[in-house]
Amino acid sequence: MSGAFDLCGVPLRGPVLNGSGTFDAIAARRTFGDRLLEEFPFDAFVSKTITIEPRQGNPPPRLWESPAGLINSIGLPNKGLSGFLSGDLPQLAELPVPLVVSVMGFSRDELGALVAAVGERDQVAMIELNVSCPNVETGLVMGADPAETAAAVGAVRPLTDKPLIVKLTPSAGDPAVAAAAEGAGADAVSLINTLRGMALDPRTRRPWLGAGTGGLSGPAVRPVALAQVASVAASVSIPVVGMGGIASGRDALDFLDAGAACVAVGTENFRDPAAGRRIARELAAVSRNERGFSAGRTRFSQDRPKSPAKVGKTVK
Repeated sequence: MSGAFDLCGVPLRGPVLNGSGTFDAIAARRTFGDRLLEEFPFDAFVSKTITIEPRQGNPPPRLWESPAGLINSIGLPNKGLSGFLSGDLPQLAELPVPLVVSVMGFSRDELGALVAAVGERDQVAMIELNVSCPNVETGLVMGADPAETAAAVGAVRPLTDKPLIVKLTPSAGDPAVAAAAEGAGADAVSLINTLRGMALDPRTRRPWLGAGTGGLSGPAVRPVALAQVASVAASVSIPVVGMGGIASGRDALDFLDAGAACVAVGTENFRDPAAGRRIARELAAVSRNERGFSAGRTRFSQDRPKSPAKVGKTVK
């Protein structure tokens, strides 16, 4: 995995990103100081998802460790758009890699306001649209229905020239949703988000999480994620960012072989804050050792046309 990469025309030093909300770069810098900047674990940084208004998140407890996974019910706590722009953005802009800002709105107008405000900032390289929420105007989850997805992306596409990455929900494994996002102007898609799960308190036999249910992530979801990434990558010509239980370089290579242009590490960051760098090293090693195998990386989507301007690629 030598050489420089790009995603949607944005140069990257490699193909490993973080999953939104799984690595707090500001807190990590407080802990590790400028050493974090020298040894930053990702090739691009995806911010926590921000909303128009501040959010406190879900009531505790918020986490449950399950076999081969983690159920979280964090609930997107954030400072809101104004707090992010004034407080977090200047600090995140000091990171040594391109910044991707994740946004979520409960209506197309909210989503548009977020994209417009974030997109005008020079510090922001790309914008991720988290379309996992219900549209309050229609009651439909924006990213679960092709028409709703197309309407959401189409509404914000004219508001910025920055690349738009649409983060698909697991229920959007149907390639039609990804194709709708592409048709409406998305520059890339990322998947999968967490799968809905629940855990019971062993004493009370009632739901452990304060919100009742949460999102399952980690190695337990990897086979589901791999299947959905392969299906979507074979159906669109824009880059796919694959995620879902990636914990090693071998896992990352699997996603790249299934058609992903880049990968994102999530749950593994909680166990190992330096997981991104480790996985990148392992990926480089396994790619060198299996050059003949990995040379056929497009076998899941070899008949799919690709746009050189949009597809994540190695630049010699």
